[in-house]
Amino acid sequence: MKILAALIFFTRLPFWRIREVPAEYFKRIVPYWPLTGWLTGGIMVGVLWLTAQVLPISITWLLAIVSRLLVTGCLHEDGLADFFDGFGGGTTRERTLAIMKDSHIGSYGVIGLIVYFLLMFLLLENLPLKLICALVICGDCYSKFCASQIINSLPYARKEEDSKAKVVYDRMTWQESLTGFVCGLLPIVLFLPMVFWPAICLPLFTFTALCRLMKRRLQGYTGDCCGATFLLCELSFYLGAAILTYTYNRYGNPDLINAYFK
Repeated sequence: MKILAALIFFTRLPFWRIREVPAEYFKRIVPYWPLTGWLTGGIMVGVLWLTAQVLPISITWLLAIVSRLLVTGCLHEDGLADFFDGFGGGTTRERTLAIMKDSHIGSYGVIGLIVYFLLMFLLLENLPLKLICALVICGDCYSKFCASQIINSLPYARKEEDSKAKVVYDRMTWQESLTGFVCGLLPIVLFLPMVFWPAICLPLFTFTALCRLMKRRLQGYTGDCCGATFLLCELSFYLGAAILTYTYNRYGNPDLINAYFK
């Protein structure tokens, strides 16, 4: 039931038609957020692979990005825009929270989304198709696992009745934390060559830095912070992979990368 609740909340696919889920289950969906990455990341990989048979890689990567936006209803991107607006325009805790709750996007949100999408597109567009596919599924699941730990690290910054989603997530049990860990790390073990494993360090640094920022500015987190943390952790994962690829090609052995993705 919790998995179904997670799929209903984190995607716009009609899982709600399967059965009605009681509201209390939505408080415990975050541990299964990395599991939804198998679905959203898998859809992106499917779009990448199929469209790459008839289109250039740059176009297929753009279509893959659009496919996730459609599947999730821009849930996380909306949070990222609100995060940029709030932390960019707010000078106090109360003002920052008020800006983040405002449904209108501001200049910080617009500029932040433009820079985010440009970086996301440019970091992977020149990589081999098989490598992009591996990075997409791994980055989606692993970054959601990293971001999910925010509910174990910080308190919720608003009152429950002030929440946009009208729900405050419960902290994870150790069993739920283990579930999220397995769902987030398993794609890396299965699909990503070991030469790229150091890329998982950057999302951890990003998560730590964002948590420190939220603790200082908000004394907690919000739903927008969760979405922003996921996307920024994912972006840092792609950045790490791009740095490793460039380093191996320029200073190491280019055949080491090409051997995996012929």
